[in-house]
Amino acid sequence: MDSDALQVVKNDRFARLIGAEIIKAEPGYALVEMKITDNHMNGLNMVQGGAIFTLADYAFAVASNNSGNITIGVNANISYLKSPTGSRLTAEAREIYSGRKISHYIAEVYDENGELAAMVKTTGYRKK
Repeated sequence: MDSDALQVVKNDRFARLIGAEIIKAEPGYALVEMKITDNHMNGLNMVQGGAIFTLADYAFAVASNNSGNITIGVNANISYLKSPTGSRLTAEAREIYSGRKISHYIAEVYDENGELAAMVKTTGYRKK
């Protein structure tokens, strides 16, 4: 991973706040994980949807920014498939299309048992 880009995504204070950690990063690909704590739970004692989305969004940021291009999300669509179980979530983002200015990514969020909990499709815009 490009060292400047790595510093940019490591400086993501909100990702740090929720406990998201980079496990693997390559151009167009990222694997990040987060330990589920009581702070991630909603009133129904389930992982809050915003925590799931933030983890997937961080995976997108790592995957799309690690080649030296600054990429920002301009659209995202999440599908929640099941309530995650266990104490850890993993998000895997991969590039599915890359043009000069626009890119598309899919991030899949898995629970500790390896079951797919959510999918996020994100459109990124590459800044100069």
